[in-house]
Amino acid sequence: MQADTDVEAVADDADDTDADDTDADVTDTDADTDEAAAEEVIVDEVERDDSEDLDDEQVHQPQVSTLTFSDDETPVVESDDEDADAAADVDAAPGDPVQEFKDALAAKYGDWYVVHSYAGYENRVKANLENRTTSLNMEDFIFEAEVPMEEVTEIKNGQKKLVRRVRMPGYVLVRMDLTDESWGAVRHTPGVTGFVGNAHQPVPLSLDEVFTMLAPADLESPATSGAAGGSSGKPKEVAVVDFEVGESVTVMEGPFETLPATISEINPDTQKLKVLVSIFGRETPVELSFNQVAKI
Repeated sequence: MQADTDVEAVADDADDTDADDTDADVTDTDADTDEAAAEEVIVDEVERDDSEDLDDEQVHQPQVSTLTFSDDETPVVESDDEDADAAADVDAAPGDPVQEFKDALAAKYGDWYVVHSYAGYENRVKANLENRTTSLNMEDFIFEAEVPMEEVTEIKNGQKKLVRRVRMPGYVLVRMDLTDESWGAVRHTPGVTGFVGNAHQPVPLSLDEVFTMLAPADLESPATSGAAGGSSGKPKEVAVVDFEVGESVTVMEGPFETLPATISEINPDTQKLKVLVSIFGRETPVELSFNQVAKI
């Protein structure tokens, strides 16, 4: 009986020992878990600190300018602002107006043709073409009609006058897509006597020919304007010869001012007149410009 009691006591002690060992194992496991978590927290904080330090370095990193040295060893600073200013200067540089005008002509659809008209009726023919294009619904084939014009200073009766006149009397330019229908619409327009060149298969003008006919008189490239001194933009002077040999005129300038004279010779190329002035009852030949005399 006593032996059984001892055996049970030993068994109870063994069970208590196993329980204590289990509790110890659980405690060790919890400790290991806590240590791992603590290590992860420390690693995260270190990584966060490194990242913040890197951001601070990037934020506070100074801008570095490129230094180049010329032959005299003087440092030259090249910055983005200077590059931007240089690019702006390039963009702001004026273009070539001659090339721009040619580009504008080349960009237009269709070809340019020349038609004959009655001299002095060029603008009326242009209006007839525009009205006929609309009435026949030919806007998709006939696009534009132009009469080349120019400004000149006419000297008439000794007086200068700025006038605008037709550059090529008897001709009108038409921009069109040549088809049988468009050809007929233009050819049968009142005032049109025919196409220049082949009557039924006219040859279109080249871009240079169109430019020569339609370019404004004051249009010039920067290089040309610099070489010409800026004087080519003025209208040219054209003397209208309305004098006749044997006609009586009055001298308006010079030593023979107010004296009557008779025209003996006319030279349109030099715009000069030879007149006979009566001095002391004797006719004396004198050469004068067109603007130095006036009709009586």
